[in-house]
Amino acid sequence: MNVSDNYRDAWESYWRETSDATGEAIWDSDPSLTAEPHSELLLPYADTARTIVDLGCGNGTQTRYLATRFARAVGVDLSPAAIEHARRAGHGDTVEFQQLDLTDTDAVRALHERLGDSNVYMRAVIHQSEPDARAAVAAAVAEIIGTEGRAFVVELTSGSRDVLKRAATGPDGPPPKLRRVFHHGLKPADAEDEEIPQLLGKAGLKVLASGETTLPQTEYHADGTRIDLPARWFVLTGK
Repeated sequence: MNVSDNYRDAWESYWRETSDATGEAIWDSDPSLTAEPHSELLLPYADTARTIVDLGCGNGTQTRYLATRFARAVGVDLSPAAIEHARRAGHGDTVEFQQLDLTDTDAVRALHERLGDSNVYMRAVIHQSEPDARAAVAAAVAEIIGTEGRAFVVELTSGSRDVLKRAATGPDGPPPKLRRVFHHGLKPADAEDEEIPQLLGKAGLKVLASGETTLPQTEYHADGTRIDLPARWFVLTGK
């Protein structure tokens, strides 16, 4: 199945109303807090001569960092406006961006045919995808890595809901960046904890390593502490 028009429109409106300013999106954290430590977890298992595909790349902040660790990085996102942001930010010969619906099986297959077996980086995509689309997102990871690529997938856990609730119920209500997420109808931490590994397994993916972590945000609680969302990471291979 493809994503619904409402879901597509929610992401497009979000990115269309987001400026190019660094960190305006609540998840647009510095790579030193995200893609860099995640790369260190993936690198023992991955061939850096292969392309890495950043699924749900947004404005491409993490993609550009990944291009410094792998031969090439390709960022894909459902939202054309997000891809426009990514391209405006600049990229060299080893980075490219394209619009892609991860639930479009033919389009995902075509990407794999063009790039060959590739590595994958996916940060917090399944948890906010529509329930009926999540299996297709996991299948897209499997399609892109084939037999030789490796994937790093990190997803929010249910503990993130408590952190977000605390942030949303501060004395002044949700902080501005979180308020924008809710305003556009986006649903963080919507998947159940057991659903993620089940989806990955059903897609034919095998877990090589996993662990607990947090995903630092670019927004803060009322007391000034940074919003860090509990998450679980997986390094994956095709079976």
